[in-house]
Amino acid sequence: MSTVREHFSSKVGFLFAALGSAIGLGVLWKFPYVVGKNGGGAFLLCYLAAILFIAVPVFIGELMMGRRSARASVGAFQVLSPARPGFAVGGYLGMAVAFLIMSFYSVIAGWGISYLWMSLMGSYDHIQTPLEMQALFRTLIRSPDICLVWHVVFTAVTTLIVYSGVRKGIEKWSRYMTQALLIILAVIVVYNMTLPGFGRAVRFIFYPDWAGFHISSILEAIGLAFFTMSLGQGIMFSYGSYVQREEDLLGMGVVVGGAVMAVSLLAALAIFPVVFSFGFEPDAGTGLVFETLPFLFKKLAGGKIIATAFFSLFVFTAMTSAIAFIEVVASNLMEMYGIVRSRAVLIAAASTCLFGIPSVYAFSGGIFPVWDGVYGMNFLDTVDTLVSTWLIPLGGLIISVFIGWEMKAAVKKEEFDISGSRYRLYSIWRFLLRYVIPVSLFLILIGKVYKV
Repeated sequence: MSTVREHFSSKVGFLFAALGSAIGLGVLWKFPYVVGKNGGGAFLLCYLAAILFIAVPVFIGELMMGRRSARASVGAFQVLSPARPGFAVGGYLGMAVAFLIMSFYSVIAGWGISYLWMSLMGSYDHIQTPLEMQALFRTLIRSPDICLVWHVVFTAVTTLIVYSGVRKGIEKWSRYMTQALLIILAVIVVYNMTLPGFGRAVRFIFYPDWAGFHISSILEAIGLAFFTMSLGQGIMFSYGSYVQREEDLLGMGVVVGGAVMAVSLLAALAIFPVVFSFGFEPDAGTGLVFETLPFLFKKLAGGKIIATAFFSLFVFTAMTSAIAFIEVVASNLMEMYGIVRSRAVLIAAASTCLFGIPSVYAFSGGIFPVWDGVYGMNFLDTVDTLVSTWLIPLGGLIISVFIGWEMKAAVKKEEFDISGSRYRLYSIWRFLLRYVIPVSLFLILIGKVYKV
C-alpha cells in the first residue's frame, strides 16, 4: 500500500466536502419541524449557541486529531494516545455509526430517486387526494424489488466517487453536488417568496414562542447541532487527515458552522411556505417529504418543475453525506488492514449495501418477521434510533473527554499556533471541551434514558 497520504487540493475543496457531508437528509425533513415545535426563534437562538459553543469546538477537535495523526478515526486515537488504547473505542464507534447510517441512508435515498423519476415522468399527476399520495408512498416502500434496485444503484454511484480518491472523487464531486444543491435550494426559496404561506412560515421559524420552549428544547438543540455538523460519525477524522498542515482549523470550523446554520434555515424556507399555503400543518420525516410535499407541489404553478428540483435536491443532499460515510469505513479499513483504497472502498460499499437489505424489506413484512413485535419498530427505524439516540452522543462524549483531558496540551497548542489563533481562544476552546461539552452530552444521554 502507498505510504503517501492524499490531501484536499485547497481549503475551498475541503469546505465543500465538509459542508456536503453536514447537509444531510435531517436538514430537509427534521430541522424545520424541530425548530417550529420547540419555540421557533427561541429554539434558533439556542441552536445557534449550540453550534458555536458545542459543535464547532468538537468539529475543530476532530479535524485536529485527524490532521495531527494523519489517520482515520480508529488510528487517530491510537497514534495520539498509545498508552491508553481504550480510548480507541471512540474511533470504532465513529466507524460503526458511518457504517450503520449508510446502510439505511441508501434505502431512503433510493426512495428519493424513485420520486425524482416519478416527478419527471408525471407518474402521480392523476392523484387527487392526500390519501392517494400516502397510498402511493406505501406501495413503493412495500415493493422491495424496486427499492432494492435503487438502493444498489445509489450505493454503486457513491462507490464510484469514493473509489476515485480524495481529489478526483470526494473533493471534485462534493464540490459539484454541494454547489448544485445550494443553487436548487436558493431557487426554491425565491419561488416560495411568491406564495401566500411564506409570511406564516417566517413567523413559524423565527418568531420566539416561549410557550413551546422547554428545558428539553436545550438538549434537543445541542443534539441537533451535533448531528447537523457530522460529529461523532468519524467523518471529520478522515477529512481532517487530508487537510494541509498550514490550513486554519479554527476558521474552517466557524465557516462550516455558519454555513450549516444558514442552509438549515433555507431548507425550512424551502418547505414550510408550501405546506402553509394550502392550510396543512407541519410534519417531519417521510410523511412530510414523500406524502405531503409531492401532493402540494401538484397544486403549484410549475409544480412539476418544483417537484423535480426538490427531489434532485434530496438526492444530492443524500449523496454528499453518503460519500463521507463510505470514506470513513474505507479509510479505517485501509489503515487497519493495510489494503489499497480500491479494495477498501469495495468492501465498505458491499458490506453496507448487504447490511441495508433488511431495511429495504422493513416495510414489506421484513426479513425478520417478528422484529417489529419484539422491538416495537421496524428494522430501519431501529438502526436509526440506535445511531441517533445513543451511538452519536456516546461517541461525542468520548471524543470530547479525550481531546479535553487526554490529548497532550503541547500538541493542541501547536495546532492552534499553526492556525494563527491566539492563546485566549485556545483557553476557551479547551474549557468547553473539558467541561461544557462532556456535561452537555452526558445530560443528553441521561435525558434519553429517562425520556426527558
